[in-house]
Amino acid sequence: MLARMDLPLRHSRVRPLRLADAASIAVHANDHDVWRNLRDRVPFPYLQADAECFITSVQALQPPSMFAIEIDGAAVGVIGFEPRQDVERLTAEIGFWLGRSYWGRGIMSEAVRAVTQLAFDQHRLVRVDAGVFEWNPASMRVLEKAGYVRESVRRKGAIKAGRIIDLVVYASVRSES
Repeated sequence: MLARMDLPLRHSRVRPLRLADAASIAVHANDHDVWRNLRDRVPFPYLQADAECFITSVQALQPPSMFAIEIDGAAVGVIGFEPRQDVERLTAEIGFWLGRSYWGRGIMSEAVRAVTQLAFDQHRLVRVDAGVFEWNPASMRVLEKAGYVRESVRRKGAIKAGRIIDLVVYASVRSES
């Protein structure tokens, strides 16, 4: 079954990334407060060439699992999940970011809920989880509002910006009903 490619939501639209999104993605991702909550594979400063490279790489994913968050016609964030392998092949890690000017509006909780459901329904996953840096209570709240449950704290489980930090693990599991 093919993944639904367009998720119109109340506050935004989740859709495939397009190369035309690169300029907008670069503007919104090139923010230290966004970068400090992302994995190190996301560079800072974040340039249009970085966005173009990222978009090109995720367009090749089949089935699609990485999407733009669009508001008023512009890609202002990214959300997606990476399926794991081997014995964890029915699990994926979700990741997301949103341009700072859109924070605090309920946009991301709605997008996380929708993309998680897509992962369960169309990718046949049974678990989606996320690791959140200890200093990021806003993302913890996003996950909680989207129905995720805090499972654990991996003490000293990550390093970011030269600091060894705790990683707070949240998960959502597919209902068996």
